[in-house]
Amino acid sequence: MRKIILNVAVSLDSYIEGPNGEYDWCFDDQDYGLTDFFKACDAIFIGRKSYELIMRTDPKMFAAMKIYVFSDTLHDPQADNVEILRSADFKNRVEEIRSQEGRDIWLFGGAELVEAFIKNNLISELLLSVHPVILGSGNPLFTNIKERINLVLLGAEQFSSGLIQLRYIIKP
Repeated sequence: MRKIILNVAVSLDSYIEGPNGEYDWCFDDQDYGLTDFFKACDAIFIGRKSYELIMRTDPKMFAAMKIYVFSDTLHDPQADNVEILRSADFKNRVEEIRSQEGRDIWLFGGAELVEAFIKNNLISELLLSVHPVILGSGNPLFTNIKERINLVLLGAEQFSSGLIQLRYIIKP
C-alpha cells in the first residue's frame, strides 16, 4: 500500500500561510530534501485553493505527478494529469488510489484537506519543515482537530538556516 505523506512548511507558531495567504517566509535557499521527496512520490493530493495558486504561479511544478484535486466546485482540471475528486466519495477514492501500484503520495494541503485526512486516519507520515519564524497570524496547519492525536517521532534533521524537519507517524 502506498504511503500518504503530509509534507508541509510550517512556521514555529504552526501557520502554513501568512495573514494574507503569503508564503514569502518559506526558505528556498537550499533543497531541504525536496528533490529526493519528489522522486519518491508520483502523485499529489491537493485542495482546490492550493491547486489554483500553483497553476497561477508555477503550472509545471507537478507536471511529472498525477494530481488529485479535492473540490466540489472545480470543473476544468486544466491539464491531462489532473483528476478532480468530490467530497461525496472522498474516503473510498483515497483508499482506492492508495491501494494502486505506485510510489508515495504527497498530501500537499491546504488545512481543510489535511483535517479531512486526519479525521479519516489516512495519513501515513507527517514531514513538517518548521521554519524559524513566528507569523503571529495566518492559516494554521491544524484546524478543527478536537481530539488529541499522539505521534511517534521517526527522525529530525536540522539545517544551517535554522529550519528543522520533523518526521512523524501517527501512533497506532
